[in-house]
Amino acid sequence: MHGTFSVTRGVLKFDAESGKASGEIVVNAKSGESGNDGRDAKMHKEILETAKYPEVVFQPARIEGKVPPAGPCDVKVRGTLSVHGTDHEITALVHAEIAAESWKGNAKFDVPYVEWGIKNPSNFLLKASKVVSLEVEMAGSVQSSK
Repeated sequence: MHGTFSVTRGVLKFDAESGKASGEIVVNAKSGESGNDGRDAKMHKEILETAKYPEVVFQPARIEGKVPPAGPCDVKVRGTLSVHGTDHEITALVHAEIAAESWKGNAKFDVPYVEWGIKNPSNFLLKASKVVSLEVEMAGSVQSSK
């Protein structure tokens, strides 16, 4: 299944030498759409409970790997994902293409939502995995701290 969520705002800052990262990426949980209105309504009301938990927030803590001033890179970004009212440590595998003033890329990570206390949407017709593998497409501007 595929779907989309909108980013409300986001900033990621990091020190290329130490790997220390900070900032936050905020996603509007209420914006989630899969293309199936009935499934989306159930997701918002019963699974994600977006009226109670309207945002998903990622706070990066560390980047592992080298990020060049320009060109492609593959790194791990470790941090805290706040979803459904609780915080969870995650590691995202990130591939980025960096240009002088912009970048684009994708991040991949797993969400063991049942283990995290989020309701399993399975029923007698649908059997859902207990882990969701997410791939996030991103783009942004590059600003030097100098």
